[in-house]
Amino acid sequence: MKYDWKEAGEEWSQPWGSSAAQWGGTIFPRIRNFLPTGTILEIAPGFGRWTHYLKDYFFFFCLGDLCFVFIVGCRQRFVADSRVRCYLNDGRSLAMVPDASVDFVFSFDSFVHTNREVVEAYLRELGTKLKIGGKGFIHHSNFGEYANSPRERLPEALAKPLIKAKILDWAHHRNPGMSAELFRALSAQDRLHCISQELVNWRGRRLIDCLSLFVRSDSVQQQPTKIIRNPNFMREAARIRRQWRSRG
Repeated sequence: MKYDWKEAGEEWSQPWGSSAAQWGGTIFPRIRNFLPTGTILEIAPGFGRWTHYLKDYFFFFCLGDLCFVFIVGCRQRFVADSRVRCYLNDGRSLAMVPDASVDFVFSFDSFVHTNREVVEAYLRELGTKLKIGGKGFIHHSNFGEYANSPRERLPEALAKPLIKAKILDWAHHRNPGMSAELFRALSAQDRLHCISQELVNWRGRRLIDCLSLFVRSDSVQQQPTKIIRNPNFMREAARIRRQWRSRG
């Protein structure tokens, strides 16, 4: 079924109350140490929900998205800002971005749905597009950690009513072919080192999402990745929603 995007993605911030609350309370605190910076690359920006905030922390900005509708929407939304360059790509290539030109790459709410091959292709590209020392922050699936669990082997006819009754939680279309461990291994193949990975829940109990922070480095000596298992991510969202509502 075709999604109508009538709220331009704002609906995905409902647990936080708004995208402004999600940005200010959850996303920005996790990347504040890397902003402002020179060149930011946002992959799969949708209608520019996070671009709206990122654009205030850079000197030159470009976006890539395989969906023409999204790029047209971003071009219209940011037409007055000459620093924002919007590009349509093929969903895995960054040929329009010069090598070693990106200081910070960002993607949120998109890579959770992409399969291994697409993630691997983008990481391969970022291994050349990021400057040495350039950082990345990507929100991706960790559903692979649970893909072979007894829970996922339940027949749909049995699982569906249990999900509806909130006895079992739903996977929210997370890709079962990606996990934090696999993302870390694929990154290493392309001179990208995961500094930290925060495994979080998403409207449920299982830690089906991961927030990976990585750096491009040609050094073979790296500190071990800091792994954070955070089962209280949605409690954080609820707290932020209450705080932002009280401000209004």
